[in-house]
Parts: sequence; structure tokens; C-alpha cells
Amino acid sequence: MDGNTPPTAGGCPVMHGGNTAMDNPVTKWWPNALNLDILHQHGARTNPMDPGFDYKTEVATLDFAAVKADVKALLKNSQDWWPADWGHYGGLMIRLAWHSAGSYRLADGRGGGGHGNIRFAPLNSWPDNASLDKARRLLWPVKKKYGNQLSWADLIILAGNMAYEDMGLEMFGFGFGREDIWAPETDVYWGSEKEWLAPSEQRYENLEDPSTLENPLAAVHMGLIYVNPEGVNGHPDPIKTAGQVRETFARMAMNDEETAALTCGGHTVGKAHGKGAVDQIGAAPEATDVEAQGLGWSNPGHDGKATNAFTSGIEGAWTKNPIQWDMGYFEYLFDYEWEQKKSPAGAWQWEPVDMPEAEKPVDPTDPTKRINPMMTDADMAMRMDPVYNEICRKFRADPAYFAETFARAWFKLTHRDMGPRACYIGPDVPAEDLIWQDPIPAGSTGYNVEAVKARIAASGLSVAELVATAWDSARTFRQSDKRGGANGARIRLAPQRDWEGNEPVRLAKVLGVLEPIAKATGASIADVIVMAGNVGVETAIKAAGFDVAVPFAPGRGDAADAMTDAASFNVLEPIADGFRNYQKTRFAVSAEEMMVDRAQLLGLTAQEMTVLVGGLRVLGANHGGSAHGVFTDRVGVLTPDFFITLTDMANSWHPTGDGAYELRERQSGAVKFTATSADLVFGSNSILRAYVEVYAQDDNAEKFVRDFVAAWTKVMNADRFDLD
Repeated sequence: MDGNTPPTAGGCPVMHGGNTAMDNPVTKWWPNALNLDILHQHGARTNPMDPGFDYKTEVATLDFAAVKADVKALLKNSQDWWPADWGHYGGLMIRLAWHSAGSYRLADGRGGGGHGNIRFAPLNSWPDNASLDKARRLLWPVKKKYGNQLSWADLIILAGNMAYEDMGLEMFGFGFGREDIWAPETDVYWGSEKEWLAPSEQRYENLEDPSTLENPLAAVHMGLIYVNPEGVNGHPDPIKTAGQVRETFARMAMNDEETAALTCGGHTVGKAHGKGAVDQIGAAPEATDVEAQGLGWSNPGHDGKATNAFTSGIEGAWTKNPIQWDMGYFEYLFDYEWEQKKSPAGAWQWEPVDMPEAEKPVDPTDPTKRINPMMTDADMAMRMDPVYNEICRKFRADPAYFAETFARAWFKLTHRDMGPRACYIGPDVPAEDLIWQDPIPAGSTGYNVEAVKARIAASGLSVAELVATAWDSARTFRQSDKRGGANGARIRLAPQRDWEGNEPVRLAKVLGVLEPIAKATGASIADVIVMAGNVGVETAIKAAGFDVAVPFAPGRGDAADAMTDAASFNVLEPIADGFRNYQKTRFAVSAEEMMVDRAQLLGLTAQEMTVLVGGLRVLGANHGGSAHGVFTDRVGVLTPDFFITLTDMANSWHPTGDGAYELRERQSGAVKFTATSADLVFGSNSILRAYVEVYAQDDNAEKFVRDFVAAWTKVMNADRFDLD
């Protein structure tokens, strides 16, 4: 990998065993049971806000200037219980914002700072996040003052922005709009290790090849945001570390220049803390006693002195003036020779050879003392790796270019999981459309919807063709980072038009019919694709004897190739889609686990997943026209036959030996239907079967239709942030 292309290696980009490995009362005793917890979380039971509370409405009324002024004032208001380095909390707040946002990974869009998840376990107690609990407590007065108008998620990232701005960097911009969650995100797979900082070999096929890092992971150890600052597995070797830096930042959507800018700019201010023995540091927040009130990592040798703080175990500043944005990082990195040494806490770091005392930074507590600066192994990688070296020397020669490149990379780091600009709020939102924001032009709403639907209905395309194309266009949406979806109609562009899961031949046929309709009517092709799916569903509803309209909201736009970072869309490819009974190949993860994973990314509940699968099966929308799970003799009619068949005890199921199953009539032994495990799980899992039984009841055929329409519309509109 060249550092500029998102990763595709490393196998299946979903949680490996993550759905069954979580320790809940069911999977603890029956580890092969399908865990549906990720489809039940963050509902009304966990949210303390009043019904109807809308954060985006609240934050839009915020006094933005006052908030920023209060955060800047806080930065220089050092507290005795956690004194600021050099009287300025800038480095601490930058680290808080960085580590909140830096858990984002491109493969599944999960992690990141968009929900304030660093407030909860496991992130709040990761070794890499040591003492960031103090930063959040320092911010509490601001959060308390502005209350519901300001989320923790926004405040945490804003604090980092204000820190850089107060220390002299012109920021690229900032967008409010991150809504808090109220419980840990159990949908995020952080790795299978059972101990913190376990050897990297546990998540690499080959430690010598960074690209073999297990997908969807990005960090090299359990409990780290990026790479080990001491070197690969704690052994200094800047060239090897450079390989891991390149891979892990690429998995967080950064190219080589952005990676170098973030590394150098992140270490232009602040310091690392490694005074004292590691074994004297107290437990993480989640493991402390109640009297600690959620504060962890107690340090008996701290004595209220900034210089005695402990976080990583590495000790020292990177620059001579750690509370000022300047070019000091490059001056240190390139103007001195460096040697390996141990910090007071016993961690490997690099220190300068024969640096004059007057050139060293002063002690963060006592300005009469000078202390040695340091570099981590990742810093030395910026000097020793030939690609990073060239980039860094370019930065040093052009301070303005470095500042702008860093500011843009920082903006990307802290906003990557917020979605398109339509999700940003506030006066500092940049006007520029950035390629990683997946920009889409505004679409028309002035055309005659019914006339377009009539043309589609008369086109000769089948229900299955219409429904499958609309589903394929919309199913790429990920609520994790708000990417993908039907808006933009990128299914007609590279790489989506060539994905195996999108059946390129069938797709080309359908687009060949729908595109002229769009051109003739003034509708966007994005709207016409979704409308075509709706026409297919409405046709199937009428055939079932019901009159239920499928809601449609015009206004989608059509993205162009120039608006599309094609390489970054590779990670959205559906390598499995249980909704259409599709799997690109066999994986260690079961088809039903991958279906649950996709349902969660689409923002669906277990009930919505159930009704959609049952409906899509009888509509004949399976990939390649497969008959698996099509438990009906009336294909193309929206009936509850899928559920009725699963609950019919006149039948029994039998494995065929090739991963499929046969339904046989108990009396005659005749084979009636075939299925995959992604079909049969709806009858075998007790929770899913409860939903299945609702739709199999004699009195719920119309309820099934209405529920299917509601869930279908939710998926079709998942990326319509203009409708919020």
C-alpha cells in the first residue's frame, strides 16, 4: 500500500466473532447464539432527553462566540488538582480531541468522535487514553453552563480546535452537530485480545507485512489509538514503525502527506508524561472504587505538579516552546542527532545528542529548570522513512504550507465521521466541498412524480429488477460515518457499477431504461432509481390485495466522477448482504452475523431487519435470482409467505452438505424450498422468531405490508439529511 489508497486487504471487514463473543446472558452460556444486541442499543431506554428533543435544533441556537471564548479562557485557568503544563491545557485538550476522533476507521466507519463515545468504556479506560478523564472534568463547567445546547461530542472536538487556535494556528473550520450517545457502542469490534497492549502478532497474519492487520481494525494493539510509540511491539525501529504508521493512518482515511502533517503538527505542541513508576499508577476509571468518582490512573507521586503527571510512560516535550504553534518540531527533528534512551518510567524514547542546555524546553512546572526533549519511534519514522522525510522537509521549507496542510488534515480527522456538509452547523463551517465529504449537488423537486412513476411502471422492468436496483443503491449507507446511500446515484459510477454484489449486467440493463426516463422528465437518476424501487413495491402490494402507498421525497442529486473519490468507496462494497441472500465468498464469520452487521450500519432494528428480509425474499430480490429463502409460490407479490413457511410445522429442514438447506414436507418427504442459514436464523433465533410469529399470524398480513413499507422507506431515505 502506498499510503494514499484505502486498504482492501486483511479479509472480511466486519467484526470477527464480534456478534457472538460479547458477554451477555445468552451468549455467555450459548456462545453460538446470534447476538442481536447491536440492533437494540441506544433507544429510548438509554436516552435521558425528553421525547422529541432534537440536538441539531438546540445547537443551532447556541452562542457560538461565547462558547469559544469560554473554552479559550479555560485553557489558561490551571487547576490545583490537575495543573496545566506551562499554565496551558492546550496539549491536553488536543490529545482529548485527537483520541476521541482518532478511533475512526475507514473499513466500517465505526469509532470516531461523532457521538462522544470516549466518555464510556472501553475507550474511557484504554491505556492510550490515560488521564483524559481529567480533561473531560476540566471541561465540565462549560458543558454545565450551556447544557442541552452543547453536546459532549461537540465540546470535546471544539476544545482541541480552540487549543490550536489559542496557540497560534489558523484553523480550517469547525462544524457543530455531533449528537451524544448515552451508553457504550457495543457494535464496535476493537479486537479479540483478552489483555491490554497484547503482542501485535495477535492481530496480524504477518507482522512484517503491515497490510495483514486484521480488518476492520486500524490500531496495532488493543488499547491504542494508532501505533506503539516505543516501536513495533515496544522495540524501537523507525523504519518498521513507519510501515505500521502508514497502514494504520491509511485505515483511518489518511494519505502519506496527511499522516506526516498530523504526526508533526500533533507533536508541535504539548508533551508526553512519564514521570514515576508504572506499577505505582492506579486503576483505569472503570476499575476504580466509588470514592474516586470515575477518575482513574491515580498517581501518588503527582503532588499537584504538572511535571509529575503520568500518561504514556514516555517523558518530555517535542519542541522548545510547547504552547506555541511554530516550526520547532522540525528544527529539533532534523538539526540534532538522536539516540535511544529510557524514560523515568522505563519506556523507550529518543533523546537528542549534545543539545545545548539553552535550546531545551523548560520544565512544565518550574521555569528555572531545563529538560531534555524527546521523540517517539513514530517521530523518528518521519525522519528516517524516505517518503515521510521528503514530505517533512517540504513542510519545513514552507511553514505556511505545513500549517494549511495540518489544519485541513485536522479538520478531516475530527469531522470524517460526521458525513456531508449538510450535517454541519455553525458559523465556521468551510464553504469548500471536500472530496472526502462525498459531495452531491442539489437535486430537482420540480418535476411530476406521478408522471415519472407511470413511465417506470410501463417500462417492462420486473418487480425484482426495480426493487433490487433501488436496494443496491441505498444499502451502502453507513450510519457509523454517514457515507453511502442512494443520494448521488453513485451506483452508476466506478467502482460501484462493477461490484459483483450489484450484478453489473442486470444493473446496466435497468439503468439503460431508467436514465432516459430521468433525462426526459427532469428528475435526477438518483430519484428515479428510488422511485423505481417504490413502484416495484407498490405493484407487489396491489397484487397482494392491499392499497398502501410508498412515501417518496424528491430532491436527490446526481454525483459526478469528479465528486467521487472512487478508491475510498471500495470499503463500502457489500461482500455479503443477507437481505439479498448474497455472499461474495465464504468467510469465517457466518452469513447471519454479517447480515446483523449490515442491518446495524443501516440503522435498522431487529424487527425492521426481519420484515425487510421476509419482504425482499417474496419479491424475488435475491442476488442472481437465487431461490434460497423464496418461500412462496407467488413471487413478486408482497405476502407474509416467508414467515408462514418458517412457522409451518408440516415442514422440516435438512442440511444439504453444501451450506444450504432443504424444506421437506413431513408426510411426503418432497422438497419444496431451499434456504441458507441467513434465512433459517429467523426461525431458530428466539428473538427473531418472535417477530416472525407476529407476521405469520392470520390477522397481520396488512401490518406486514405497512411495516415493510416503513422499513423500506427508512433505508431509501437514510442519507437524506436534508429531510431531518
